Amino acid sequence: MSGVSTLHNLLLMEISMSVEELGCCGAYCKTCPALKAKACRGCKLGYQDGARDISKARCKIKVCCIKKNYNSCADCDIYKSCRLIRELQQKNGYKYKKYRQALEFIRLHGYEKFLAIADKWKIQFGRYE
Repeated sequence: MSGVSTLHNLLLMEISMSVEELGCCGAYCKTCPALKAKACRGCKLGYQDGARDISKARCKIKVCCIKKNYNSCADCDIYKSCRLIRELQQKNGYKYKKYRQALEFIRLHGYEKFLAIADKWKIQFGRYE
């Protein structure tokens, strides 16, 4: 039985790490080429262990999300009426539509299903098949 318990704990730890690699706005940093190339430090990485200071962050969405201890904006009760996330999602560009799609998917299906799909992507967004 302990083997099953250990496997379950490893799966939960992997999901937890992957959720930390999800940007507050819906970008999946874990698969982003900029993060892999160390050109970006990701949205949330480093704040939990104190390596980065949230008071120095410029992204208002990130500041809000991290201060409320959310995994992403998908966890927020005012998601549908939030001015910050709506302004981002209304920007021109395919990626902003995909980030919105990610948050909507998480709200409907949860993080575990999202991560099972997103871990296969080559960039910070992808298809839901």
